[in-house]
Amino acid sequence: MSKLIIENVGKVFPAQRGGQPTRALTPTTLSVADNDFITILGPSGCGKSTLLRIIGGLETASEGRILLDGAPVSGPGADRGFVFQSYTLFPWLTVIENIAFGLREKGVPERERLDRARDWAGRVGLSAFVDHFPKQLSGGMQQRTAIARALANDPKILLLDEPFGALDNQTRALMQEMLLGIWEREQKTVLFVTHDIEEAIFVGSRVVVMSARPGRIKADIAVDLPHPRPYTIKTSPEFVALKERLVEEIRVEAVLAAEVH
Repeated sequence: MSKLIIENVGKVFPAQRGGQPTRALTPTTLSVADNDFITILGPSGCGKSTLLRIIGGLETASEGRILLDGAPVSGPGADRGFVFQSYTLFPWLTVIENIAFGLREKGVPERERLDRARDWAGRVGLSAFVDHFPKQLSGGMQQRTAIARALANDPKILLLDEPFGALDNQTRALMQEMLLGIWEREQKTVLFVTHDIEEAIFVGSRVVVMSARPGRIKADIAVDLPHPRPYTIKTSPEFVALKERLVEEIRVEAVLAAEVH
């Protein structure tokens, strides 16, 4: 049985100031297996973040439905962890308090939630920074905290919307390795939106390519690369061949998107 079923989900945004309604997402269907790591690629404005927000319950679909473990998704819930591109930590809370925030909201006793938060801080390499505030952290450290906060809740699925998009290349590479390592150990179900083709291949077990707006899934490509995946795999012939295929898929859609605008 699929972990997540996206069934004919579409989105139309209402008209603004006398304009026409905007269809952001063509009715889309996708099945996500338990423990799958799906990366979603597509040109800007193709609806990939909109789809992720609908799954997270932050947007409502105009049509279709989403099932998580067979239950309809009708709004936000602790069963879905969400990590955004922008840093969304609470500035008045320390690292450990940020990580423990969702557990506090669920009523987990203080000792247990702090133990779990400290454990997750260690897993993302922040044991030495648990008492720091967000303003004392680099961008990469802030995103490590956000990922730990999402995973500490033990969600059924982890949703990431370009979480490394604002980071420099070196930090981004380290974060990719960290996230992939966590997935290899924890086997969480993950949906990951990115513009970066190399990133999509490196972390993903499947790459879903979306068309220019209104978005639809035009390709669903398996990433048949072994685990654990060293960073050097990016120079392998298999990786390079897959990248060439995806570059062409995205280039076609980017040209179409530019013509629409």
